[in-house]
Amino acid sequence: MKIPRILIAGTKSDIGKTSITLGIIFGILKKGYSVQPFKVGPDYIDPSYLTEISNNQARNLDVWLMEKNGILNSFINNSSSNISVIEGVMGFYDGAYGDSDFASTYHVSALLKTPVILILDASKIARSIAAIALGYTKLKKNSNIVGFILNKIHSKKHEDICKQALENLNLPILGSIYYDNDLSLDSRYLGLLPVSEKSVSVDKIKKTADRISNFLNIDKIIDIASNSTNLEIKSHYTKNKINNVKIAVALDQSFNFYYRDNLDLLERSGAEIKYFSPLYDSKLPSCDGIYIGGGFPEIFSDTLERNTSMRRDIKKLAENGIPIYAECGGLMYLAQSISYTNTKHSMVGVFDADVKMTNKLKLNYTKGIINSSCLLSSEETKINGHEFHYSEINNIGQDYKFAYELSVGLGMKNKKDGLLSYNTLASYMHTYFNKYQTQNITYECLKYSKK
Repeated sequence: MKIPRILIAGTKSDIGKTSITLGIIFGILKKGYSVQPFKVGPDYIDPSYLTEISNNQARNLDVWLMEKNGILNSFINNSSSNISVIEGVMGFYDGAYGDSDFASTYHVSALLKTPVILILDASKIARSIAAIALGYTKLKKNSNIVGFILNKIHSKKHEDICKQALENLNLPILGSIYYDNDLSLDSRYLGLLPVSEKSVSVDKIKKTADRISNFLNIDKIIDIASNSTNLEIKSHYTKNKINNVKIAVALDQSFNFYYRDNLDLLERSGAEIKYFSPLYDSKLPSCDGIYIGGGFPEIFSDTLERNTSMRRDIKKLAENGIPIYAECGGLMYLAQSISYTNTKHSMVGVFDADVKMTNKLKLNYTKGIINSSCLLSSEETKINGHEFHYSEINNIGQDYKFAYELSVGLGMKNKKDGLLSYNTLASYMHTYFNKYQTQNITYECLKYSKK
C-alpha cells in the first residue's frame, strides 16, 4: 500500500517538534496537497494544533495503548490524504521503559517504515552538533533518519559552521530555523494550551506555522515523503454489532481530551455521539450514556460550579443508573469539589470525595487488571493506559470500590484506580478502547435505554 509519509522527531522534549511540524504541514498545504496528521504518544493537546492547521482530525499512535495492530489499523484507515505527517514524542529513542525504546518515536517509525527528519537544537552548540547527529543516526542499524532540521540558529555564521560540521553524514539539511521568541506557542503546566480555549489565538498558530515554513525545504520534504516504501499490511477494522444508543460526550474548554479513535469505535459499535458543554448548556441532551473526558476543569471550576442545572442533571441520572464513563478531568468533575487557587468549588457530587490541585506532576504509563465488573468489562481482564495530572483525590468514602488494580502507575489510591458508584466508572487512567470495551459500553447503554 502506497502511503506518502514523513515523521518529525527530536533529540529531546521541548525542542520545537510541534511548531516545526505545524510549519511543515502549512508548507505542504501551500503546495496544494492535503495532509493527515498523527502524533506519537498519548498526548491530547499537540494533536489539537495539528488538527487546526491541517483541517483534518489528528490521530494518536501509541504502542503502549494501541499495540502494533492498533497502530497499523489507525494509520492505514486514516491516511486518506495526499501526505501523512507524524509528530514524534520526547527524544527519538525514549520509550515507555527507561532501558528500552518500546513505544518510542523510533519504535513507531520502524513499525510504519517511515522516513524520519530529526530536529537538532543548535542553541549553545556549533561543531559539536555533528556528534549528536552521528549518535542518533548510528545508535540503531536502521534509524530511518533521512535528514535534519536545525532549530534555534543565531546567525548566518552559526548556520554555516553547523552545516559544515554535518557534511560528512551525507544527509540533507532540510531547514535552518533562526531563533525568534515570537515563534514560541503559549503553554501551561501540562504543555501547550489546548486550541479549544478562547485564550489561544488560531491566527497566531497559523502565522507561526507560515513563518516556520519559510525556513524549510518543503519541496524536498514532499519528495522524501512521496518516495517512502510501500506498507505491506492490511487493515483489520471490522464493524461491531449495531446498538442504537445515544451517548452524550462533554466537549468544551474544560473537557476536550479524547482520542478520536475512541469516539470512532463507539460510533462503529452503533452509538450516536451527542456533544454537550458542562460549562454553558443548561441540561444534557437526551441520551443513554455519558462520557466525560479529561481536560482542565480546575481552570473553569467557578463556571462549572455556577452551572447548577447541569450538575443536578448529571447527578440525578447517575443515581438513576445511567452509564457514565469519566477520565481524569471527568473524574474531578464528578467529585464533591475541586480546590483551586485556595478556593473550593462544588462539583457534581456523584462521588463523596474532594479534589485538590498540587505542585507535583503524576505522569506515568499505567497497566493493571480490571477485577470488578464495570462499564469497560464484565470480567477480569488486562488494561493499559496512562495518567497525567497535578490533582489528587482526598476523603474518598470507605464504601467505594475500585475497578482497577495497577501493576504499573500510581492510580488514585494505593495503586487502585477506577472508582465505582451506581453505574459510573471514573479513573485517573486514560485508556484506548478496544472492540470488547466499546461493545460493553454500548451494551450497558442499550440496557439503560430499555428501562
